[in-house]
Amino acid sequence: MQITEVEAYCPGDSACHGRFGITPRTAAMFGPGGHAYVYLCYGLHMMLNITADIEGVGAAVLIRSCAPIAGLQSIQCRRGVHTNKPALLTGPGKVGQALGLSTEWSSHPLYTEGGLELLDGPAPENILVGPRVGIDYASAEDAKALWRFAIAGTPWISAPRNNLVPLKTPLQPLVE
Repeated sequence: MQITEVEAYCPGDSACHGRFGITPRTAAMFGPGGHAYVYLCYGLHMMLNITADIEGVGAAVLIRSCAPIAGLQSIQCRRGVHTNKPALLTGPGKVGQALGLSTEWSSHPLYTEGGLELLDGPAPENILVGPRVGIDYASAEDAKALWRFAIAGTPWISAPRNNLVPLKTPLQPLVE
């Protein structure tokens, strides 16, 4: 699957799970960058995040949507639907279900072969940015922060889409 939409969460962010420190649920979020942080949302959906800082700092990127580039039949089987349209993988709960995730994947290194693995791909030419979804509990400032990112031009983006706008300044990689 190709990641098409993400949301960022970092220390000091009132929407971040790490805002109250390390708990049994959030411990993986405080692990080293490049590891999975998987949690159960609403007692129903497995949500996949990628830890995004050094060990001890609670920062992660939520995978909101993906596009199927391989394994379509497995994705459809896990999701229990036989569509190949964007509704298949647009939403973080759908992504978790398509991957067959459980919280046992938390702290799994995503840069090692086998199982759940994050692979390098081409950088998107154009990126959309907007406020994150479903964080009404956050402070007004954090709720409005433009920390939701999506690949422009793809239909594989979750709702709402009407608040996404083109990113004016290209993102620069933090590491080469």
